[in-house]
Amino acid sequence: MNILIIHAHNESLSFNTAMKNLAVEELQAQGHCVGVSDLYAMNWNPVASAADFGSRANADYLTYALEQRHNHSQQTLAADIQEELDKLLKADLVIFNFPIYWFSMPAIMKGWIDRVLISGVCYGGKRFYDQGGLAGKKAMLAITIGGQPHMLVKDGVHGELNDMLKPVLRGTLAYTGMAVLPTFVAHHVPYISQEARAILLEQYRQHLRSLDTLQTLTFVSLNHFDEKLHPLSATNI
Repeated sequence: MNILIIHAHNESLSFNTAMKNLAVEELQAQGHCVGVSDLYAMNWNPVASAADFGSRANADYLTYALEQRHNHSQQTLAADIQEELDKLLKADLVIFNFPIYWFSMPAIMKGWIDRVLISGVCYGGKRFYDQGGLAGKKAMLAITIGGQPHMLVKDGVHGELNDMLKPVLRGTLAYTGMAVLPTFVAHHVPYISQEARAILLEQYRQHLRSLDTLQTLTFVSLNHFDEKLHPLSATNI
């Protein structure tokens, strides 16, 4: 497989970066072709703006998604966007490697999503969920978080982890058509021993060795909706 790791951590000696490094090592050892977009090292620009476009469909009013479509067709997207888009379209599996910030991802990674998952290619019109532009690809989150496992369950203080991650799991990865693999979570990382960190890294290695057998998460299918996206009755599904 061609595997792309999108990595967002601002410390090269962090445990999160160690996870990224282990993934590169392990996946290459499995025979995969692995590429990395290290967003902080790249000094990635997370700000979606008119500067992303070398031409304009409407020079007077910026509708970002429409300009994405226009500039893709004209081959006038900003060079950094085009380079990342090319990597994405080549990939069979995309791993998003990041620490949880405020129940979400670092802003630099959100900016990668905003600028690279372009309308007209990754989504647009009724091109979403199982009919999304990235259908046929797989995606997975590999995250670090300060909380402990008992805090991130249904009755835990923070609620279920997948509820916290819904904007990216459903609203981004599944929405663009990718099959979403179970998230690998390294809990309580800032507060645990080196021995405990070593155990987590070995658990991540085993997770990566199970990529072909992991059951993908279940999301909505457009086959269950009519042309106006009203739900079909159970008898019509």
